[in-house]
Amino acid sequence: MTIPVTVEIKLDPDRINQPGAIRKAALKQAGLPDTPAIFSRVTRRSIDARSRRPHFILQVMLDDREGDRDASFFRPRTPGNHRVVVVGAGPAGYFAAMTLLEHGIRPVVLERGKDVTARRKDLKPLYTEGTVDPHSNYCFGEGGAGTYSDGKLYTRATKRGNVGRILDLLIEHGADPDIRVDAHPHLGSNVLPRIVRSMREAIMGAGGEVHFNAHVSGLVQKAGRVTGVTLAEGSTVEADAVILATGHSARDIFHMLVRSDITVEAKPFALGVRIEHPQALIDQIFYHQSPRHPNLPAASYRITQQVDGRGVFSFCMCPGGFVVPASTAPGELVLNGMSLAARNAPFANAGLVVEIRLEDIPGGAGPLCALDFQAEVERIMFAAGDGSQKAPAQRVGDFIRGKESASLSKSSYIPGIYPAPLHDLLPGLVAGRLRKALPILGKKYKGYDSEEATVLAVESRTSSPVRIPRDAQTLEHPTTQRLFPCGEGAGYAGGIISAAMDGERVATAVAAILQQ
Repeated sequence: MTIPVTVEIKLDPDRINQPGAIRKAALKQAGLPDTPAIFSRVTRRSIDARSRRPHFILQVMLDDREGDRDASFFRPRTPGNHRVVVVGAGPAGYFAAMTLLEHGIRPVVLERGKDVTARRKDLKPLYTEGTVDPHSNYCFGEGGAGTYSDGKLYTRATKRGNVGRILDLLIEHGADPDIRVDAHPHLGSNVLPRIVRSMREAIMGAGGEVHFNAHVSGLVQKAGRVTGVTLAEGSTVEADAVILATGHSARDIFHMLVRSDITVEAKPFALGVRIEHPQALIDQIFYHQSPRHPNLPAASYRITQQVDGRGVFSFCMCPGGFVVPASTAPGELVLNGMSLAARNAPFANAGLVVEIRLEDIPGGAGPLCALDFQAEVERIMFAAGDGSQKAPAQRVGDFIRGKESASLSKSSYIPGIYPAPLHDLLPGLVAGRLRKALPILGKKYKGYDSEEATVLAVESRTSSPVRIPRDAQTLEHPTTQRLFPCGEGAGYAGGIISAAMDGERVATAVAAILQQ
């Protein structure tokens, strides 16, 4: 066998942190001698937990030279005369801005919320007072919703762009190089802020602009072409094009577009609960061991079940994590999950949600019908409580039986939980399918429907309930020139990586039009 060559090996958890053992197993698999002239590098790492003894699957490259990283993957050019407004400083917005700079176009990033450091301070009143800042919260602010939601980097959208380049740029700005290796990489909500800050500094250092507390409230148009944006405080920012990368919770932007006669469309989404288990129980279910081996990470899962013609599935699973309040306006209750980099908290949580199609929405009609349905459920959940961000909750067994819980298990949700009849509070099409799915899932994954498990409501921000259409080739809005919908909020992404790739793709399309 000649080198370079990549081989796949199986390794038990005892040896996963032993580079010598990995190298020896790889050389044996390749049939190569153990000589200093051969270097080894792990290029892929995953866990196979299907058997009673979980083990690691590694892809290892053997080469006669050590691999070197390029000095930089971000290669900006001096900006010329073109200016493009990028609305939103999440992954779609920041990767769009960096790509524009690589084409010599100056981005002007406008973020309604605060920078990532100041934003963290605004999260405290959510917990202590139940007060929601509509511009600075878990969804709005520098870095977008993913900054405080674990930083999961897994995507199935590998054909939409260069996943490796996105990962390399994150590494360049402070991410652990292991994200290039792990099959399901994540960054952690305690690590992402410094990566986001570094990206902002790179954008500004290359000639781009980033403005916070800059709430876009309208578009400036001339003869069917966008020429800039207006801000809520009254000023105007002129631009040659506008990239809308506002995220899935910017409801005011969707309403603004409708008022401006700019076409938007209702879009299917998913809605349900956060289900929380002790992490030790999840380890037992999916690793078949508790306590788990110290070299195994906290067990995670992805599950799905068809019920009455609709998918019921897990979403944004957070091993060793926390349930957090993700409301973006007063009078609503929204939940999400997050983990720190170590994923070592005592609870695991995930969204357990039901597919919502447009025909499922009572009286559904119009471009914002799905958004209105989503918002109404969030208002119902808030109204059921005491006016704070405490969450209605129910033991899983009681939820299945349609019985309000007399007591609740401990929860990671800091604002607090209280017993409530979620089987009645949730829409019937959601509650009914969840109640049917849970016993089935409990048989597939013994213990998943345990009395130790709790459901909290409501998990409703799984994806945007609105799509902003765009031309398949130019990526412009079909009836409004120089307007480029982008990312999760426009309905073209579903996580950090896919949003980042869409940001790059849209920015490249903008450059092609402006520089032709």
